[in-house]
Amino acid sequence: MSSPIWTPNETQIQNANITNFLSFTNQKISTKLSNYWDLHQYSIDHSDEFWQLVADFCDAIGDFSGPVRLGESMIDTKWFPEASLNFAETMLARRDNANAIVFRGEDKVELRLSFADVYTQVAKVQAHMRDCGVGEGDRVAAFLPNHPAAIIGMLAATSIGAIWSSCSPDFGKQGVLDRFGQIEPKMIFVVDGYYYNGKAHDTIERVKSFLDDLPSIENIVMVEYIQSYQTDIQNCSTLSEILSSRQDNEVDFLRVPFDHPLCILYSSGTTGAPKCIVHGHGGTLLQHLKELQLHADVRKDDRVFYFTTCSWMMWNWLVSALASKAAVMLYDGSPFYPGAKALWDFAEAEKFTLFGTSAKYIEALQKANYSPKSEHNLESLRGMASTGSPLSAEGYDFVYSEIKDDLHLASISGGTDIVSCFVLGVPTLPVYRGEIQAPGLGMDVQVWNDEGESVRQERGELICAQSFPSRPVFFWRDEGGQKYYSAYYEHFQDIWAHGDFAEVTEHGGVVIYGRSDAVLNPGGVRIGTAEIYRQVDKVEAILESIVIGQEWKNDVRVVLFVKMREGQELTDDLIKEIKSVIRRECTPRHVPAKILEVGDIPRTKSGKIVEISVRDIVHGREIKNKESLANPEALEFFKNREEISSI
Repeated sequence: MSSPIWTPNETQIQNANITNFLSFTNQKISTKLSNYWDLHQYSIDHSDEFWQLVADFCDAIGDFSGPVRLGESMIDTKWFPEASLNFAETMLARRDNANAIVFRGEDKVELRLSFADVYTQVAKVQAHMRDCGVGEGDRVAAFLPNHPAAIIGMLAATSIGAIWSSCSPDFGKQGVLDRFGQIEPKMIFVVDGYYYNGKAHDTIERVKSFLDDLPSIENIVMVEYIQSYQTDIQNCSTLSEILSSRQDNEVDFLRVPFDHPLCILYSSGTTGAPKCIVHGHGGTLLQHLKELQLHADVRKDDRVFYFTTCSWMMWNWLVSALASKAAVMLYDGSPFYPGAKALWDFAEAEKFTLFGTSAKYIEALQKANYSPKSEHNLESLRGMASTGSPLSAEGYDFVYSEIKDDLHLASISGGTDIVSCFVLGVPTLPVYRGEIQAPGLGMDVQVWNDEGESVRQERGELICAQSFPSRPVFFWRDEGGQKYYSAYYEHFQDIWAHGDFAEVTEHGGVVIYGRSDAVLNPGGVRIGTAEIYRQVDKVEAILESIVIGQEWKNDVRVVLFVKMREGQELTDDLIKEIKSVIRRECTPRHVPAKILEVGDIPRTKSGKIVEISVRDIVHGREIKNKESLANPEALEFFKNREEISSI
């Protein structure tokens, strides 16, 4: 059995929220639980009791009386069918003058709001919404950067039972219409521009162009970020006007049913129009309280950071730190402007306790040879989280050698579909290189083979065998629920199949090898793309890579595309080196038949590389929704390549 790269000490274990929750649970039940694995088993064997305990322990505000769950099948389950609550009420429970939101827009803008400020601003914006006729069930959209205004707008909308949906201002017109055109918002928050790489990017003309094609919008709120904007848009108020002119200072929370729609998130849209995934007040609240307090160990007065945009579910997760009476740290712009120190300057200055980011960011720091611990005082930092793609074993090494050796590193994985995690960190368990520590509490996560059998130390489909509160309430415009059913329940009947190719390890942790639909299958052997990326990342000359399975002579062959570091070339010797590393560390089956250079790697706006789109373009298939990509022009590097039409 391998040795852990980090083990919590006794003080860390005793101080952890999850240790207190274990004691709290033992006081409430007859069986005594002694460790995380006991607690996890209890949470899936007695899930009704468990989720009620989460609501009580984490101070969820609302009436959670009545049955916890009704319905037998997963898809028909109703959680807390008699409950009434409002997500925003728990978020806004703290109202003192301590920092609630600290914002940096690169090196251009800095804002700071107290909990009292946030509450008062939400009250004013809520009153404005009501005056504009926005009410329960109406959609409020946002085209905003990761700015405090997005949090204020979201809490104001959800406090009156309206449904929030946001995207970042780097979306083009069609990308906005593909999303907001489906949900027909009544009000929209927009921004005059944003900063990226030190430059101001004006968005006014783009805003005007998509507003013309969204006839449902009756009122607009303009957030002045890069300039003082004199609006010529009809029915448009500026946020600064609303905050300065209104006298309202009390929020009126509308209590709604547990499954009342809270927000609409979107699938990536790389294979067609984005799916509009609706999440509810209660499920989102309980799941985020559980994850932030028990798994991420967030406490009152902590300072929680996640590098995200308003288009990514991690933004929703970050906002929920307010419910734990912690301060939310917001950053908008390039994480490498004016250099690799950008986020770490922020972390040091504001004494972050939790630093969340993507695996790609950690790899980028690695390749830039940047050592945060050498440049910054990170004494306050207790935890670090990574998501978006699997974090390599070398990424774990880098965090502990170059960032901090006594923090809890949590690789986490779940998705927009559940606005939370299936597998994530546990602060009282050891961390092993390349492994996600454990399934989340209340999540009956297993890996199944093709016969539908649960397997350990064998690769298969990551599934969840029981219902959980943060399942989507429904998909928007999916009458009859067929799209929803086919997205998750067709692979194994009435079992949630998440679409990840994974393995449960000897420690009970999980390794994710990539998306199931991107799995390579040469000679009938299933290979996760992450297995190859982990090896290619070791080659210094390569900046980035993407791998696909190409249909070839009644089989599939592995084709690897690489983006080189500046000044490097893909030579025959380097190709041999790449193949040698992959063969040595994996198997001959993993070795690419072709290794080709490209100028760029296409990715979604949340930074995920798009293997399916590359595979489709290599095979001459139409790419249906290029607007979902941050850099659609990169697809041209993969089109009509002579090298992959030959042996």
